[in-house]
Amino acid sequence: MRTLKTVAGSGGQHWGIYDLALDPNRSTMADAAVIAPRAEAARIDALFLADLLQFGNQGAIGAQEPLIFLAALSQLTSHTGLIATVSSTFNDPFSLARQFGTLDHVSNGRAAWNVVTSAFGEENYGYAEIPSPEDRYARAEEVLEVTTALWDSWQPGALRAGDGGAILDASLVRPIDHHGRFFDVAGPLNIPPLPQGRPVIFQAGQSEGGVRLGARFAEVVFTSLPTIEIAQEFTDRIRSLAASFGRPDRPLIFSSLHATYGATEEEALRLKRERIESIDLETGRARLEQMLGDIDLSEVKLDETIPASLLPSLDSIGRRRGRVEIFAAWARSGRTLRELIVDAQDTGHWAVTGTPEQVADAIEERYRLGVLDVVSVGDLADDTSHDFVANGLLPELRRRGVVGDDYRGDTLRENLELPLTR
Repeated sequence: MRTLKTVAGSGGQHWGIYDLALDPNRSTMADAAVIAPRAEAARIDALFLADLLQFGNQGAIGAQEPLIFLAALSQLTSHTGLIATVSSTFNDPFSLARQFGTLDHVSNGRAAWNVVTSAFGEENYGYAEIPSPEDRYARAEEVLEVTTALWDSWQPGALRAGDGGAILDASLVRPIDHHGRFFDVAGPLNIPPLPQGRPVIFQAGQSEGGVRLGARFAEVVFTSLPTIEIAQEFTDRIRSLAASFGRPDRPLIFSSLHATYGATEEEALRLKRERIESIDLETGRARLEQMLGDIDLSEVKLDETIPASLLPSLDSIGRRRGRVEIFAAWARSGRTLRELIVDAQDTGHWAVTGTPEQVADAIEERYRLGVLDVVSVGDLADDTSHDFVANGLLPELRRRGVVGDDYRGDTLRENLELPLTR
């Protein structure tokens, strides 16, 4: 049985990079330079970097370009995988194939692409409005068709070692001659074949279009699965669809875990209570409005439920449809506005409170049920969180045989127990 795989945030996207940007003695890589050795010492399989394409959309947060940031981070690591979030809506496939191919080379086979179709940022890329979800996912499918063909355009034996150095057989480097709805790409790719054959493909999205894209192309899907019931339904749905595409054992399921740790259960519950009490309810109302597709909740009292008439039809939602679906279902279940504001702090992700052993219980339950293959483990930059993860959670999961003791190989594919594609 494949062991559970672990991921941590790479750093590089938080308020602190503003302080780093003003410090002439440090770079904005400073936090990542702390996280990376901690991740490798803990044998965490990969570091993950999200992407934001607008200023202030999710708060005034610094967002550095993932591919450049992770290429730099590759030189501070030797085993941990590097997962870059990059939009298929605002980038062309030939550039993406070269960029991720180069990241795979400079990291010696540790690159992964988290494919997103982007819910925001269209005004920065020449669009008057965001394309519809259907068009964004259609484009994403074609982007993945083309990038895959480009990575595969070097046939086996095209580049091999000889007595006097590398021998290139150009007849085995073949054009792809792609002609589609969105792109015309001749190919072939003009960089050497990748160490992994192809980067590992992650994909984020749980709307209907996102599920289809993940079922067809993704090796790992990253999505919001706040309850076991939602996780089971999503896993069954995407794996059934993947099987129809001839992929019966894919994709792996990746959940983001928002853990509140304590040395005791009482301490963990106290920290959770303090966090809830510190919520600015009007700021929280605005955040929940966004989670529900930018509806107006100004007239709803905190301890009332949201009238069904205010909840949007999913067909009318052009951005983050999967997240809207989660929060709309919770609203219809009878949760009050106050309760939903608290829920919105975790943005629809899985949240667990307890000691490292109790958090391990929750993780193991999902892993044994087959609805969790990859999990994010927390903030390694924070000393307290790092201590709970590295000296509490991971040793406990290893004791139970859930997480492996060491890296399995040199590439990310080997460590995720995925086949090389070359």
